[in-house]
Amino acid sequence: MLTLAFDTATGVATTALVRDGDVLGERVGRASAVLADADDLVRAAGLGPGDLDLLAVGVGPGSFTGVRIGLAAARGLALALDVPMAGVSTLEALAAGAPGAVPVVDARRGEIFGLVSGQARCLAPDDLQVDKDRTYIGDGAVRYRETIEERGGVVPPDGSELHVPHARFHARLAGAGGPAELVEPVYLRAPDAERALP
Repeated sequence: MLTLAFDTATGVATTALVRDGDVLGERVGRASAVLADADDLVRAAGLGPGDLDLLAVGVGPGSFTGVRIGLAAARGLALALDVPMAGVSTLEALAAGAPGAVPVVDARRGEIFGLVSGQARCLAPDDLQVDKDRTYIGDGAVRYRETIEERGGVVPPDGSELHVPHARFHARLAGAGGPAELVEPVYLRAPDAERALP
């Protein structure tokens, strides 16, 4: 199965082309370039869009705008190519890249997105349960490194690949997929623009 996967929920967008578990190519860039990156990966593999069997997209939680960019791009491609689509949690994809680590995404406004008892939650960094000597990954772990480390947690160096939700893990977690219109974003709070309205 040939899967094109991407995630635009964090400040770093990732795109991967995966065939039966083998990574044919992967890019790290910006959300605005995700479709160009996808096209480059498909062409570099000597394939065309019609060869794709599945689209996998990160559904967040993360940046409201970033999640919408990825979801809209994936839905458009899935509908145009008539292929199934799978939504994959950005937190679960991060965790797949570092088994045993705790994924933490920067939610901005002094908050983080994390997994609490296996459920995605939005919380203050001080409310994150930190276990001594456990590893914490993601842009939220980097931003709140001091809070995590002073409580005994371990955060890899800022430039570590462990902090990136690589799209190859989205492809691995995607399953068979289904209709594009059934894939929904994971929003854990209202968008900033909506919160600003009286």
